Amino acid sequence: MLEDCKTARERWGGVHTLIDRWLDQRYDMLVTLVDLREFCDADLSAVSKARIDAFSEALMDYISAGHFEIYPQLREEARAFDDQEALAVADKLLARVDASTQMVLDFDNEYATPSRCQRYTDRLPGWLEKLGATMTERFDLEDQLIGRLHAVHAPSSTEAAAARDGQSLRTE
Repeated sequence: MLEDCKTARERWGGVHTLIDRWLDQRYDMLVTLVDLREFCDADLSAVSKARIDAFSEALMDYISAGHFEIYPQLREEARAFDDQEALAVADKLLARVDASTQMVLDFDNEYATPSRCQRYTDRLPGWLEKLGATMTERFDLEDQLIGRLHAVHAPSSTEAAAARDGQSLRTE
């Protein structure tokens, strides 16, 4: 999963500083997921609320940035290029992303309080497994969304880049 994240950063990094920061958040969230998984494997009874909270916060920050910053920005680019096909693709992909968002919210709720953390500690490895699989699918959908817009709207020459400067995702 971490390797896939590095590949996405290599492929889409530099398209836009907002996307770069988001991909960095993705990587950081995955690091906290792997860390929490390893800690669970070593001694599940010693997993602290603080460790669960660190992962949950990174996860919530990541999905929030997607929903409130990245997806609207990508949709705006498609509108700026009057790309109805890209908007239709975005709608389909984002509908599929919503299922993973609900799972993240359910996880956050399940471990929201110290007593709930203690009560549901035994469920944590299963949650992490499900979240890992769900987020992998989500990353694929998000990468398709970025790729669809980037491939279509990427300037083909220096003149095209200059002409689109104010309309594209690029910030310079």
